[in-house]
Amino acid sequence: MAYPRGLAATIGTAARAARVQANLTQEDVAERVGLATEVYGRLERGGMLPSVPTLKKLCETLHIPSDVLLGLTPAQENFWAKAPPPRPVEEPAEIRRLVRTVKKLEPAEFRLLGLMATGLLRLRQTRHSQARHASSAAQ
Repeated sequence: MAYPRGLAATIGTAARAARVQANLTQEDVAERVGLATEVYGRLERGGMLPSVPTLKKLCETLHIPSDVLLGLTPAQENFWAKAPPPRPVEEPAEIRRLVRTVKKLEPAEFRLLGLMATGLLRLRQTRHSQARHASSAAQ
């Protein structure tokens, strides 16, 4: 399928700039738009054009006007050159990756992971409690 290479590169560059500005990973955007991470990466590199529904989801996810994404707005008017609107506080990328991984677990594996996390928290509380007792005994 032939497509305008310049347009694909323009969309990819604008999408990457908006993603970085939003402090999102490629995995974050791919998940929110409904693409495989590899496909979204190819889109950012200018290796493909998104479908119209995907283009719309990209605009919504990245909070980028379609005219900027398509390269119709001159560079001096690009939205990322202006102060960005306040965004909701996002979890760190490591937590988002962990959540994506946990979502792939089977129910039994998920329950086991929950038990392990609870055990780790209890262990930490025990250690903190022991450290406080040792500190107060030393005084």
